[in-house]
Amino acid sequence: MAKKAVEISHLSYTYPDGTIALRDICLDIWEGETLGLIGSNGAGKSTLLLHLNGILMGSSPVKIGDLPVIADHFPLIRSRVGMIFQDPNHQLFMPTVWDDVSFGPINMGATPQEIKNAVQKALTKVDALHLLERPSHHLSVGEKKRVSLATVLSMEPHVIVLDEPSSNLDPKHRLELIELLNTLELTKIIASHDLTLIAETCDRVAVMARGEICAIGKTDDILFDDLLLRKYDLLCSRQIPH
Repeated sequence: MAKKAVEISHLSYTYPDGTIALRDICLDIWEGETLGLIGSNGAGKSTLLLHLNGILMGSSPVKIGDLPVIADHFPLIRSRVGMIFQDPNHQLFMPTVWDDVSFGPINMGATPQEIKNAVQKALTKVDALHLLERPSHHLSVGEKKRVSLATVLSMEPHVIVLDEPSSNLDPKHRLELIELLNTLELTKIIASHDLTLIAETCDRVAVMARGEICAIGKTDDILFDDLLLRKYDLLCSRQIPH
């Protein structure tokens, strides 16, 4: 029987200014599956993602496997859950690609040989080993996206969380990203307005609106439900061929 990679039970969150961002979220994500989160701007997708490694803390702890996301567990949780932000410039802050990708293993206390192996393995997986000595800030957007993914993969996480991974990518690099995501055999959670990417990478899809999960099901069942997509202002952005 499949195990739960993520368990969320009755999670609510209100920002300090009083904005209610999440309302009683209940969601189980299974080991090895890819879950898509869709919804219009302000639906709560990014806020929900930020609860998965403790950047935000709501009304009830999220569980990663059997481990609750609480302050005492943050170092272990953040090695298990890799967060990839929409803007790769928020992820890459070191002088070179090597420095960025090695940052996680170094802080986990890996040996020099383990660090070297982790960096090479991660960059090879995203087809970016040739960028090893390049300054991160000189890379193209597509290259930055790949290296951002490598910074997470170098820590061998159980779960990766991606917020709008295809934003600002040209068609070639977007297709390469989709193909890359489909090669990664681990639990993935993808929040995106790119419904074609969601269709081509996700096993299930959850629709969010006003901080709630309004529908969840198999990808085709959700994405070809015109009434559902229209209700939540998603039909106009659909790019999925019938």
